[in-house]
Amino acid sequence: MATIVVGYTDTLEGEAALARAMDEAKLRGAHLEVVHSHKEGRGIDADEILHYNEVMANIDRRLDEAEIDHATHDYIQGQTPAEDIVACARITGAELIVIGLRNRTKTGKYLMGSVAQDVMLNAPCSVLAVRPDDVPA
Repeated sequence: MATIVVGYTDTLEGEAALARAMDEAKLRGAHLEVVHSHKEGRGIDADEILHYNEVMANIDRRLDEAEIDHATHDYIQGQTPAEDIVACARITGAELIVIGLRNRTKTGKYLMGSVAQDVMLNAPCSVLAVRPDDVPA
């Protein structure tokens, strides 16, 4: 069975990526790996962890209802989100990674880096980048 990895954040971009990944998983009859990664180098508080526990549980229910074979991961391992997404793709032998894109200023990219760019440059497979307005409501 093919595997698709989707990078997820609780944003419009994350929802767009998840929706497209679900469509791709259904189309391909693929297993879906949903990856959320807490950002490296900043303190993670208990409220954020509890929030994402709820978010990931809701995603798990949605995927169960859609009858999509899946696994969810909420990583707190000290790596960047891009490193976690790429590592999951390598470990699972994924044929596709789906990520959400958002507009950022040049200064924002310089200061904060770009998860999407890092994923695209380091992915072991094809990457599908979507924007919230690319996915029908």
